[in-house]
Amino acid sequence: MGAPGPRRRAEVGGGRLLSTARPIDDDPGTRIQRVARVVVDVPLAHLDRPFDYAVPDELAEQVVAGCRVRVRFAGKLVDGVVLELASGTDHTGKLAPLAKVVSAEPVLTPEVAELARSVADRYAGSLTDVLRLALPPRRGAPEKRPRLDPPAPPPAPDPAGFARYPTGPQLLTAVAEGHPARAVWTALPGEDWPTRLAELAQAALSGGRGALVVVPDGKDLDRLAAAAERLLPAGSVAVLRADSSPDTRYGRFLAASRGTAQVVLGTRGSVFAPVRELGLVVIWDDGDDLHAEPRAPYPHARDVLVHRAHLASCAAVVAGTARTAEAALLVESGWAHELIADRATLRAAAPRVEALGSDFELARDPAARSARLPTLGFTVARRALADGAPVLIQVPRAGYVPSLVCDRCRAPARCAHCAGPLGIAPAPGPNGVRIAACRWCARPAATFDCPHCHGTKLRAAVIGASRTAEELGRAFPGAAVRVSGRSSGVLATVPGDPSIVVATPGAEPVAEGGYGAALLLDSWALLGRADLRAGEETMRRWMNAAALVRAGGQVVVAADAGHPVVQALVRWDPAGLATRELADRRELGFPPVTRMASLSASPGALADFLAALRLPEGADVLGPVPEPPRPGQEGERERYLVRVRRSDGVALARALHDVQGVRSAKKVTEHVRVQLDPLELA
Repeated sequence: MGAPGPRRRAEVGGGRLLSTARPIDDDPGTRIQRVARVVVDVPLAHLDRPFDYAVPDELAEQVVAGCRVRVRFAGKLVDGVVLELASGTDHTGKLAPLAKVVSAEPVLTPEVAELARSVADRYAGSLTDVLRLALPPRRGAPEKRPRLDPPAPPPAPDPAGFARYPTGPQLLTAVAEGHPARAVWTALPGEDWPTRLAELAQAALSGGRGALVVVPDGKDLDRLAAAAERLLPAGSVAVLRADSSPDTRYGRFLAASRGTAQVVLGTRGSVFAPVRELGLVVIWDDGDDLHAEPRAPYPHARDVLVHRAHLASCAAVVAGTARTAEAALLVESGWAHELIADRATLRAAAPRVEALGSDFELARDPAARSARLPTLGFTVARRALADGAPVLIQVPRAGYVPSLVCDRCRAPARCAHCAGPLGIAPAPGPNGVRIAACRWCARPAATFDCPHCHGTKLRAAVIGASRTAEELGRAFPGAAVRVSGRSSGVLATVPGDPSIVVATPGAEPVAEGGYGAALLLDSWALLGRADLRAGEETMRRWMNAAALVRAGGQVVVAADAGHPVVQALVRWDPAGLATRELADRRELGFPPVTRMASLSASPGALADFLAALRLPEGADVLGPVPEPPRPGQEGERERYLVRVRRSDGVALARALHDVQGVRSAKKVTEHVRVQLDPLELA
């Protein structure tokens, strides 16, 4: 990437910035033939703009738009990227020349530059920060390799794979013909989704256009890459993996940038991949938190791809087994249409789902509500093992933050003022008793009245904890036990023989022929989380596991059958739950209907920041609440939440960026962490 230089490009209302770089010779014969507008690699908010540099004659043949350069800025040589070349400048002073061309390879395309600027503006970040996410570090060896021509376009894909969805074949046709078709696809249980996504990419390729497909993790990427290898021409695919060697990753990036690879498959870092003639963007399982970038300015892969489809006027598909409220909003707004199967097709493909908390099961087994693996779970698992099929047991990860729920109906307890989640106050009150308080606005909840059942008592939600494979092995003697998770290693596949597979959410391996049954345990560890997306996330994790069960198999969920999320799972209705979730958030003023910003720093820094912040009319400021220090940070920290109407989101981002710029120009030492639309608000 690049770094700041001597002068800023003139802006409307902008003041003059005196050059600190070495000027061009005063020789009257010196003439500026070309001007390079450079993004300089200086992470200061008040320098978030391009700077003009003169292109010396000796570098004129090497400098192209998108290449990496070195420039002198504030007396130092720093990196930069050329945004564009111009024949003149509106700067009245002297321009410093480019110091060096690091590489003549144009790694920043105009489309990606426009996207990066838009993402920075949306998330109150700087273009420099976004380009750090978009451009991999340079490696010399891949640049020396010869450019290769792209392979010939493949034929259009067979529409039979999408035939189970009423508008599926039409979507393939629209993508092949280059129409900007947009769809929210809810995949059927047992669907071979990697093949379907590869077919979408094949449709784009058959029309002479490129495709970009983003998945959450390496396990999903392996399956997708294998499907693409079967269907797409050799050499047409670049797989961008975070764990690849620097040379390999940069070489594949160049294959896309040069137009050799017209299809890019990857995880969240690939959303900025320089795909030529982009005709399709796809994201799989957009609710997975791995799609959220943990580095500033913290963009979400789904939002970046949706915005990229808008800028490029190309097709877009938001796909998954479940559905998020954000995807439901895309459908509701008319930006995308639904791609779902009819109920008859769904019933034929889905396993049977039963809740342990159903009235029938409670009558037969009164201990079912409290037992971790009651009679029904044993019965279903033993039947599947006897039929020669593996059984999947999903257990939540340990370590979820305890939250408060209604003691009667176990609905998440929320603040009467701002609807934020209630939790135990970190410090005891005057009488030494810890009371419930809002995690958003910090108001104490002296009384509680559940809006669902009017219960007045609170209780802590169940805290998830993984049980050992040995316990389950004793429960099912004679069956092999396999464990898939972060601590023991994630399994990609397991054989189709009778065995017990214990997995944490997201680590469920694919079984050959599908699982005979799945048991979803410790449900309240998921449903009881003090998080805005607790219900949506629980549904996503359950459905991803249940979708691995073969048609005719059985899924048992250890939860109250009356809970809305459990009901949606039993009906296999992720779209209905997402629509309900969106309606609830609209009523309470939650994202995605609104936009929210999280501000974190010491109390003094936050006070100064808020004093300088000019918010849109009608904005709500919630907080402060104490925040645990992050790694490497010391001292007391607090957090505020700022909520505005969705239509004021750009104005909020601009206001936050302006304050960051003022603080940067004043050389304020403490940084205020600004994150828009964070996944976790509790």
